[in-house]
Amino acid sequence: MIGTELVLMLRRRRVWLCWALLCLLPTVVAVLLATTRLAPPPGRGGAFLSAVLSDGQLFPAAALALVLPVFLPITVAIVSGDAVAGEAAAGTLRYLLVRPVGRFRLLFAKLVSVAAFTLLAVLLVTVTSYVVGVIAFGFGPGAELGGGGIASLSGATLTPLQLAGRTAGTVGYLALCMLTLGAVGILFSTLTDSPLAAALGVLAVVVTSAALQPLDAAEAVRTFLPTQHWLAWIDLFRDPPLLDAVRTGIEVQLGWILVAFGAAWANFTTKDVTS
Repeated sequence: MIGTELVLMLRRRRVWLCWALLCLLPTVVAVLLATTRLAPPPGRGGAFLSAVLSDGQLFPAAALALVLPVFLPITVAIVSGDAVAGEAAAGTLRYLLVRPVGRFRLLFAKLVSVAAFTLLAVLLVTVTSYVVGVIAFGFGPGAELGGGGIASLSGATLTPLQLAGRTAGTVGYLALCMLTLGAVGILFSTLTDSPLAAALGVLAVVVTSAALQPLDAAEAVRTFLPTQHWLAWIDLFRDPPLLDAVRTGIEVQLGWILVAFGAAWANFTTKDVTS
């Protein structure tokens, strides 16, 4: 069942379109920066953008910061919102359940498919931006493996291998953060037969969470907001890396995934499927 869902995901044009659009934004930014050589000053603009002109190896981190606030959530909302509601809208959900496949197994396969989409989305942005960044800006003074020269946020230098490890950690962390939205999308997808309504529900959660973050009145729940820890990955690029915020972020995201998927399963198990 999981293999079937993964194959179906890879066959959908909208999935490839989402990936292409995610990779396009960093490419456009890289072209503009390489052409004008005008990077924003430190502390302004996206994270790491002020440093990419001197070392293209930092561009993947800058690219992930660019797509994280809006583009990644939108693509995950589209794909996860279509997970169950899309089958219902197309009239195929009832036929899926006619087969000897339990509803939990079907829902879990949908979650794995969304997880694969989110991981591949973050990975494709990272790989594409690395290639584009190196072509546009070249290597910094620490190009040799094992050599220093890539500045961390703490001022110390990182070797290319260390930078690759921090970037891999960032990919995994952001994929987990987006999987939270995927689980929420699956929940909404079991509540409605409209993929658009389910996707809008995910975006409503993102907007609400982001709106509550700066409010003093939301201090008691701020730690549990799904968007509160999205930027914790930046601490991985310090030397030594600061892991407290990342660890808290992982715990919060796992909590959201378990609650959202559990609620989706509870609703889907008792749902009267007529389409």
